[in-house]
Amino acid sequence: MSLNWIKPADRLSSLPPYVFARLDELKAKAREQGIDLIDLGMGNPDGSPPQPIIDAAVTALQDSSLHGYPPFEGKTSFRHAITDWYQRRYGVNLDPDGEALPLLGSKEGLTHLALAYVNPGDTVLVPNPSYPPHFRGPAIAGAEIYPLMLTPENHWLFDVNAIPDAVARRAKILYFNYPSNPTTAVAPRGFYEEVVAFAKHYEILLVHDLCYAELAFDGYQPVSLLEIPGAQEIGVEFHTMSKTYNMAGWRVGFVVGNRHIIQGLRTLKTNLDYGLFSVLQKAAETALNLPDSYLQVVQDRYRTRRDFLIAGLGDLGWSIPKTKATMYLWVPCPPNMGSTDFALHLLQTTGIVVTPGNAFGTGGEGFMRISLIAECDRLAEALDRMKQANIRFQSSPSVLSPSGS
Repeated sequence: MSLNWIKPADRLSSLPPYVFARLDELKAKAREQGIDLIDLGMGNPDGSPPQPIIDAAVTALQDSSLHGYPPFEGKTSFRHAITDWYQRRYGVNLDPDGEALPLLGSKEGLTHLALAYVNPGDTVLVPNPSYPPHFRGPAIAGAEIYPLMLTPENHWLFDVNAIPDAVARRAKILYFNYPSNPTTAVAPRGFYEEVVAFAKHYEILLVHDLCYAELAFDGYQPVSLLEIPGAQEIGVEFHTMSKTYNMAGWRVGFVVGNRHIIQGLRTLKTNLDYGLFSVLQKAAETALNLPDSYLQVVQDRYRTRRDFLIAGLGDLGWSIPKTKATMYLWVPCPPNMGSTDFALHLLQTTGIVVTPGNAFGTGGEGFMRISLIAECDRLAEALDRMKQANIRFQSSPSVLSPSGS
């Protein structure tokens, strides 16, 4: 019997394929062909979490009291660990009873917040390019997305003063993310102060994604939105254990900030899920209480890879300034090559996987995101493959065209 009459909702059919799901399909086909892939696509940290986190999880698994439904608002001890961590890292005082909420990863919270606060037709401001859930969550909720176009000339920062007054007056939420995925851009404190003043003037809810704050280098310390006076009156900040603590598959994140905004998200989540497994919360508490020396190890790891790959790409014609934070490089595609074409060509000819910049919005066209998720010997192999395939930034279009592969 044909089921052609069963059609998905418009909100689903209007979404383009999620790029990482499409990349997974292409990678599977390449592996079937026996290609040795060097996967630098997803921001999926290599290696295991620190041993104390694993030990805490194993111990918690033996505790029979932790296998039932957790409290919807999360375990008290985990919420205290979150707020204590914010006080140590940023000097921000938060009430664990209402101003912190555990999540099933930050992606879940970012998208569900849109469902909690966006009505069909509401205007949501989103930088372009940006992390896909920042615009896909509002799109699923029926929002009208107003893109804040980012450019290298503006150091990938948006200018609130360039937003038309009529747009600002009808805007309900502004999503943003610094240190930035995918552009690696960082924002100075004055930028945050301007954004907060703008949002307060127009009564716009601020949603800041701070997932890469601990992956900062060369003495740079990222700013938390909540450090800015008045921000907590109108905003929330999302964080994840995925990147800093190599816990991507554990799906542990949290949101902090304005208690009324968080309560709206909590209300939605009580109708959608039963919260985060208590065993994972106990492990996450251990992660947040690790000494700062652990963060230094993580920063050194990614800084070493950053320096190695920037130097190697430099030998192939790319001139990439040193990033101040994140686990990525944001790299221009060779002349006359689009993002998708170049990423596919790279995969087909070298077995190297990168993410095309247009996966993050039209503003990412002409760039590719490279994740620093492999050791330097593997990065050296990737660079050697590019050299052997004559893939250089100034290579002729005929060499780089997919038809020549």
